[in-house]
Amino acid sequence: MSDETKPAKVQKAQPVRGMQDFIGEQAARFEHVVGTFRDVSRRFGFRRVEVPVVEFTSVFARTLGETTDVVSKEMYTFEDRNGESLTLRPEFTAGICRAYISEGWQQFAPLKLVTHGPLFRYERPQKGRYRQFHQLDAEVIGSAEPAADVELIALADLLLKELGVGGVTLQLNTLGDAETRGKWREALVAHFSAHKDALSEESLRRLETNPLRILDTKEAQDRPLVDAAPSIDAYMSSEAGAFFESVQAGLQASGIAFQRAAQLVRGFDYYRHTAFEFVSDALGSQATVIGGGRYDGLIESMGGPHTPAVGWAGGIERLMMLCSEPAADALDVAVVPMGAAAELAANGLLAELRAAGLSAEQGWRGNMKKRMERAAKAGARFALILGDDEIASGGVSVKDMASGEQQAVSRDGLVSWLKARA
Repeated sequence: MSDETKPAKVQKAQPVRGMQDFIGEQAARFEHVVGTFRDVSRRFGFRRVEVPVVEFTSVFARTLGETTDVVSKEMYTFEDRNGESLTLRPEFTAGICRAYISEGWQQFAPLKLVTHGPLFRYERPQKGRYRQFHQLDAEVIGSAEPAADVELIALADLLLKELGVGGVTLQLNTLGDAETRGKWREALVAHFSAHKDALSEESLRRLETNPLRILDTKEAQDRPLVDAAPSIDAYMSSEAGAFFESVQAGLQASGIAFQRAAQLVRGFDYYRHTAFEFVSDALGSQATVIGGGRYDGLIESMGGPHTPAVGWAGGIERLMMLCSEPAADALDVAVVPMGAAAELAANGLLAELRAAGLSAEQGWRGNMKKRMERAAKAGARFALILGDDEIASGGVSVKDMASGEQQAVSRDGLVSWLKARA
């Protein structure tokens, strides 16, 4: 048999490594996190924004940096049929800033925006980390005031409280203004350059490309040098100091506790002032639940106008691991039809109930006992029993699934009767 006539090999049905499927409790937890985020962001007056899953590769290369691991090792990049280099988004901020420039959203500034959805990074899958993962994202674009930083942090703080996530500490730092950051960077380069022989290989690479990132090294051999590194406070301009004081005062007035984390950094030059992370004590090495900061220089670096901005992102999968058990979705009504005529009539009854805002479903097979068992398993508050007698009388037998009490209710008054008890 020639190769051309051999049957094609059947691909085993399995997910791509690092991808995941949700059903049952996991799906409920996912929706609980997203639903709570929607509710809390609404209370703060944030608006939903949508950006594409795919962008030109340059959008991320310019914003994340050509030398970062995300760009050099982790992005899903491919050429389309026109030879354009495209990338599945590894984060949200770059795409939102691209849209701010290309769609002329400057006219709407300041913008308070939220979004959520899938992101993609090619990295080693582990607990709480996937190649297709999901994030919540919040941004304030076009506001240079410290109050915007406080507002965003307050949004994250309330979200965690509403989700029932405990054991979380807010770590806070400042990266200063451009003048402060520049002087501090020079001092750090001088400090680490004088001790190159004691640095890890990764920190030596960062010394050349992104020296501030040495401060968040995970290598034990780097810790003594990092602990002895000069503090940004020694180089703080009066303006940068005042900004940081305003952020801290705003958090204190909001009742939000925080710890100063002098080694918390963001590596790129477009980051300014506030940097923060909500860190959990229950996730091991994957400790950061929500992280963000001010990126006043990013939109300008992408070719747009100078635009102050601040934002944060939080991993949905990590929040799913930490949040309290979501309440089960309660079913208002289970319709239990008995007989062919009742099966047909149930369609109209279900349509009427759902149009009135009640959740309703029916079992499609089995005797009455089986269907009532299914209603109980679904958590229905009421079971509506519909048979030939009920059709003839123009009513429905309604059983309270908690008390077991059963009574006849007319079809004309059924919706009002149910909604009064919902």
